[in-house]
Amino acid sequence: MPSSIPPPKQMAPSTTARVLIASSAMLAFISFWRVAAIVLNDMGSSAFYAGAIAEHFVGKPAPWFVLAIMLLAGTVAALYIESCGMFVRGGVYRVVKEAMGSTLAKFSVSALMFDYILTGPISGVSAGLYLVGLLNELLQHSHSHVTIPMNAGAAFFAVLVTLYFWWENIKGIPESSEKALRIMYVTTIMVVMMVAWCCYTIVVKGGHLPPWPYLRNITYLTGEHGGALGWLRYTSFPYKIGLIGILIGLGHSVLAMSGEETMAQVYREIEHPKLPNLKKAALVIFLYSLVFTAGVAFFSVMIIPDSVRPSFQDNPIGGLTMYLVGPVSLRLVFRAFVVVVGVLMLAGAVNTAIVGSNGVLNRVSEDGILPEWFRIPHRRFGTSYRILNLVVALQLLTIILSRGDIFLLGEAYAFGVMWSFSMKGLAVLLLRYKEPGKRAFRVPLNFHIGKTEIPLGLALITLTLIALCGINLFTKEVATISGIAFTIIFFAVFEISEKVTRKRASERAELDQFNIEAGDNLTPQALGVRPGNVVVMIRNYNTLYNLTATLDRVDPHKQDVVALHLRFLGRAVYACAGTCGEEGENHSSRGCGSNRKVGCDLAICPKSAVICRCARRLSQPAAHRRSSYSWARLGAAHRPQAAVDPCRLHTHRAGTGVLLGTTRSTSHPQRS
Repeated sequence: MPSSIPPPKQMAPSTTARVLIASSAMLAFISFWRVAAIVLNDMGSSAFYAGAIAEHFVGKPAPWFVLAIMLLAGTVAALYIESCGMFVRGGVYRVVKEAMGSTLAKFSVSALMFDYILTGPISGVSAGLYLVGLLNELLQHSHSHVTIPMNAGAAFFAVLVTLYFWWENIKGIPESSEKALRIMYVTTIMVVMMVAWCCYTIVVKGGHLPPWPYLRNITYLTGEHGGALGWLRYTSFPYKIGLIGILIGLGHSVLAMSGEETMAQVYREIEHPKLPNLKKAALVIFLYSLVFTAGVAFFSVMIIPDSVRPSFQDNPIGGLTMYLVGPVSLRLVFRAFVVVVGVLMLAGAVNTAIVGSNGVLNRVSEDGILPEWFRIPHRRFGTSYRILNLVVALQLLTIILSRGDIFLLGEAYAFGVMWSFSMKGLAVLLLRYKEPGKRAFRVPLNFHIGKTEIPLGLALITLTLIALCGINLFTKEVATISGIAFTIIFFAVFEISEKVTRKRASERAELDQFNIEAGDNLTPQALGVRPGNVVVMIRNYNTLYNLTATLDRVDPHKQDVVALHLRFLGRAVYACAGTCGEEGENHSSRGCGSNRKVGCDLAICPKSAVICRCARRLSQPAAHRRSSYSWARLGAAHRPQAAVDPCRLHTHRAGTGVLLGTTRSTSHPQRS
């Protein structure tokens, strides 16, 4: 406040200038298109390798298995929509912990981290294979004797892409989501051109659907690590029992459905209205990945001759473009375009893996399992950079150890994704009985026998996921051994870290972390809010009913909400620490929690302190009178433009405080 404003007459004058110190936490919310783009950079990118890897293990019927997996992915998305309707953080860890306890939750998140740690490397290596393949072909046409090693070159490119997106995520998700959206713009152009051209080729040249997935048509890979059968190669079950053969084929195709967990992690950042926007994003993700991933698998088998198709298993879409109808020069140009788009999209999948890993470990840290040290924000960008450093270090180690072998990474990948999905399905199923009642969304196919609900659809999805987990344990030796080892190590780290953290536990364990930014003027421009915003005074972080009600009523497209907390100190303070302090973090964390439920931007002043040096300590009523007097003396021309909700007086032990806003609660409360 300006120092020219005199104090009230009944109070002794002060020669010390009044200073206003505020910090702001601006939550960046994104549209459902950006959410779909982030997830599709993972799920959609599997079209560049999933069909080829599946055919490598089970032969020509592979496209049918990929199609079935994409349909299963749509049902798994329904699981995530139901869980997000119950919890703002509706990912695997939060839901499994609520349904089955902390131990199984830590096991689930350990398996999920194995998925994320492998998603980045497999996408980066696949992008490198496409790029190196194109470069080698160009070198060959230029009569050069130089040849870039495929696996080594792909691994080097994967390292570069991982480091690039590490820095983008250090700067923050808004920039990352913008780049993901741009990648999807270009990819969509390529997909439309490819589908149309492939359909035209089939009409002109003819084509046949892949053989149906009967046992007699499935060709299991034999070789190192048991090939496609793993430890089942010592039995006759895969050759005699049709169901086992189908499960084996599906198990080798599950890498086509990665990315669902990222949808739950990014749900916190979806703009208002949150759940309807999540449904829109899920529908876009399902349709896009179904057409792209399953379509590429079918077109590859129908168009590329059997004799040459194995040579394109490291870049199947690149090979597909070379057997389309049309001039050779046009096909070469389109192949180059496909490779560029593939590199962009697969590189985007690296970003998605980093975003998802960051969200999962942040939630684990908030729950006191990892030390609070991991969540201390970056001083410049405000991101959890220490968690990002850990995730990227593990991904780089995986790339180096795999030496760019796409099939080794693909085989190992299945463990984490299937076990995390299975635990998620089982948890949502148990919550139907542990916490019955109205939900914002339910997985379809539900009926009642008397008063007992029978969630048939949810049960079938869960049983299918568990069956795939079981078959993968016996058919994927690399995935089973490496996955179990990784999960046990991560689980042990979580257990030890939790015990150490609990010894130093405090009420701040689950609080969000904020940086404090000093300023000399509290204006709409300084906070980045629009004129005509709504000011909500908050005092007690346990009673934010007024803030919740205001967020429920305000249209975020028309008005911003400013939550203002004033704390009066008895002596002057000339510097502030790098963080908000315990009380500020309480207000900020609770305020942000209310805000995430509705998904609108919220500028928060968690520790706004009007600092006055007085001869005697002010009582709470006197302090409030002084702030009201100073506000009134500002005059209309100098006050920040703001609309004020109706005020209501609340009496506290220390005196009477004013809370601006009503006290009605939201109609559909969610838990964070």
